Amino acid sequence: MTGRIPRYTLAGVTDAEVSTHPFATDDDLGLNLTRFRRAECDDVVLLVHGLTSSSDLFIMPEHRNLVSYLLDDGFTDVWALDFRMSSRFPYDCETHRYTLDDIADYDYPAALRELRRHIGNRRVHVVAHCLGSLSFMMSLFAGRLPDITSVTCNSVALTPRVSTWSRLKLGYGPPLFEYLLGVSFLDPRFARGPRLTRDWALGRLVSMAHRECGVSECHMLSFMWGSGHPAMYEHDNLLPVTHERMADLCSSCGTNYYRHVAKMVGAGHAVKCDPRDRHHGDLPDDYLANAAEVTTAILLLTGDHNRVFTDSNIVCHQTLSKVMPGPCELEILPGYGHLDPIVGKDAHVDVFPRISQFLKRQGT
Repeated sequence: MTGRIPRYTLAGVTDAEVSTHPFATDDDLGLNLTRFRRAECDDVVLLVHGLTSSSDLFIMPEHRNLVSYLLDDGFTDVWALDFRMSSRFPYDCETHRYTLDDIADYDYPAALRELRRHIGNRRVHVVAHCLGSLSFMMSLFAGRLPDITSVTCNSVALTPRVSTWSRLKLGYGPPLFEYLLGVSFLDPRFARGPRLTRDWALGRLVSMAHRECGVSECHMLSFMWGSGHPAMYEHDNLLPVTHERMADLCSSCGTNYYRHVAKMVGAGHAVKCDPRDRHHGDLPDDYLANAAEVTTAILLLTGDHNRVFTDSNIVCHQTLSKVMPGPCELEILPGYGHLDPIVGKDAHVDVFPRISQFLKRQGT
C-alpha cells in the first residue's frame, strides 16, 4: 500500500458492524469506546492503547491489524478504548496535571461500566500496550476492575524499567521543558513547524542526533520515548507507509505523565504519584500490595530489542509469579522492540497468534 492514509480512518476493518459508545468519567472527561462486531461471542476483547497513541494502533489499514485478526480468529466482538491519553482527544495538548492514578481510578472503571452495559456478564479479555498496560494493571491490582478474565500487556506492566538515558530524561525533562523552555507538551511534528521558532529548533536539534532515517517525526519519538536509533521499534519491522505516518499513530504527549513514570522507575514498581492526594484515597500507595488477591490470567509480552521499557516485563513476570495465585505467562518476541509488536508488518504472523492462543486458553 502506498500514499497517505487518512487520520482516524476505520477503513482497516471490514465485514464488521462498527459503533461508537461515548461515556464520561467521574472527573468529567468524555471518552469513547469503538465496537467492531460480527456476531455474539462469549469472549469479548477490549484493546487499550498507550500514551500519545489511540485506538488507531489496532485498526491500521496498511497491514493485517489486531482487530481484524481477532475477528477472523473467532473473537467476533472486539472493542477499542480511547481514554484520556488518546491522540484523538485534545487533552495532551492542554495544560494539565493528569497522572496514571487518574486513569486507573477514573477511566477504566467508567469504560468497563459502559462495556458491561452492552455485553452483560460475558468474559472480558484486555490487550493493552505501553502506559495503557501499566495504568490498566494499576486499576486491576487496586481492585477497581472486577471480573476481568485475562490481561495481555505489551512492553510494560507493573515494574517499569528504563535505560540510564531514559531515566535522566524522565527526571530532568519535565522541569527543563516546562520552566526553562515553556513547553508543556512534546510533539513529534515539531520540526515541521515555522522556521526559527522554538518548536522548530528543538525538532531540528533532535534530528541532528538521529541519522538513522530521514523522518523527523521518527527522530522526535525516539527522543520522547526510550533510548536508541530508533527507540520505539525496529525500522525493518515497519512498512514504509507506517514509518512515514508515525506522528499520526503516536502524537503529542503532556510532560506531567513522565513525573509519575519517573517515580515508579525509582521505586521499581507501580506506586501512587502522590499518597496525599485526597482524590485517590481508594487507590493503594503500592499497587503490588494486594497482588496475592489477583486471580486474573496475565500474559506479558516484550520484544527482545525493547529500548523503551527494556526488561520490564521479564522482571514483572519474575515478581508476579512469586505472589499471584493466577497464571502469569511471559512471551519474549525475537527481533521486536516496543511498538512494532502491534504495528509491525508481520505482527499478524509473529505476535497476534500468541495473543489469540492465550485468550483461547483462558476462555475454556
